[in-house]
Amino acid sequence: MLTLDGSEGEGGGQILRTALSLALVTGQRVRVEQIRKKRSKPGLRRQHLTAVEAATAISGARVEGAALGSLALTFMPGPVRAGTYEFAIGTAGSTTLVLQTILPALLTADGPSHVVLRGGTHNPLAPSFDFLAHAFAPALAHMGARVELELAQAGFFPAGGGEVHAAIAPGKLQPVELLQRGDHLGFVARAQVAQLPRTVAERELAVVRDAGIPGPGKFVLDECARATGPGNALSIALRFAGITEVVSALGERGVRAEDVAQAAVDHAFTYLHHDAPVGEYLADQLLLPMALAGGGAFRTVLASSHTRTNAAVIERLLPVAIELRPDGLATLITVRRRS
Repeated sequence: MLTLDGSEGEGGGQILRTALSLALVTGQRVRVEQIRKKRSKPGLRRQHLTAVEAATAISGARVEGAALGSLALTFMPGPVRAGTYEFAIGTAGSTTLVLQTILPALLTADGPSHVVLRGGTHNPLAPSFDFLAHAFAPALAHMGARVELELAQAGFFPAGGGEVHAAIAPGKLQPVELLQRGDHLGFVARAQVAQLPRTVAERELAVVRDAGIPGPGKFVLDECARATGPGNALSIALRFAGITEVVSALGERGVRAEDVAQAAVDHAFTYLHHDAPVGEYLADQLLLPMALAGGGAFRTVLASSHTRTNAAVIERLLPVAIELRPDGLATLITVRRRS
C-alpha cells in the first residue's frame, strides 16, 4: 500500500486524480490522506467522488472512505475493463476532470470504450471541454492515442447539466518531444452563450476581432439551445503546425462581455509572447501520459506549482524521473525511465 499526503505541494484534487489514474494502470493499491487539505473546503467534493466512482466502476476496485467530505481514501484496483460507461456528477462539477482520471487506464484496456459524463463542461479552475477537445486530445494523438470527444450539451457553472461523450481506443503511448511550435496557422475564436442574449457573444467576438491577434482568424458564435441554465464562455484556439493552445474566459454575473473577451485575449498574447509550444495548463496534463509512454520532453511557458506537485506524485507511482529546468524564458521538462 502506497500512502500519499494530499496536502503536499499545491494540496488540491490533482494528487487524488493522479493517484487513482496510476493505481488503475499499475494495479498499485494507494491510500491518499489529507485530501485537498489546502482548499477552502477540504475533502472529497462531488466531482472528486464521481472520479472515485468512475475509477471503481472500470476496475471493480475495493474502496474505503468514498464519501462526501472524506479526508482519506484507500483504493485497491482490479483489472481495468473496457466497456460503455455513464457517470453523472449530479452538480456542475467538472466532467473533464473526471474523464482525465480514467482516460489513461482506458487507453490500456483490452478493447474500445465509450464514456458518457454529465455535469459541468465549462467550469472555473478546471479545463474546459474546448481545451480537452482542441489542445489535449490532439497532443495525445501525437503520442499515438485515439480519443474522440463530443460535446452533446454544454453545461455552464453553476447550473451544470452538460454532457460529454468520449470514444477511447486502446493503444500504446509513444514518447514525443514538443520543443517547437511550428508554423503559425491562425486561430479560432468561439463564443458560447446559453439562455443569454446573442449580443453577448457578438460583443465578445468583436473584441477578439479588434485585438490584432496574428494570423487568419475564424469566428464562431454558438447558441447552446439545449443548455439547462444560463452561461457564457469564450475560447481562443491558437493553432500551430505542431501544437494547439486553447485559452478561455468564462462569463460571470455583473462582468461585461468586453471584459470577459479581454481576459481571453490577454491570455492569448501572454502565450504568443513566449516561444514555448506547451501552455501552463497543457503542461500539467501532458506529464502523466508522457510518463506512461516512458519518456519524452516538452518546453512550457510556465511550470506551475500544480505541475510540480503532479510530477512528484507521478515519480512515486511510476519508474520515471521528471526533470524541470530553465530554458531561456521557458521551462524544459524531461521525462525518462529510471533504470
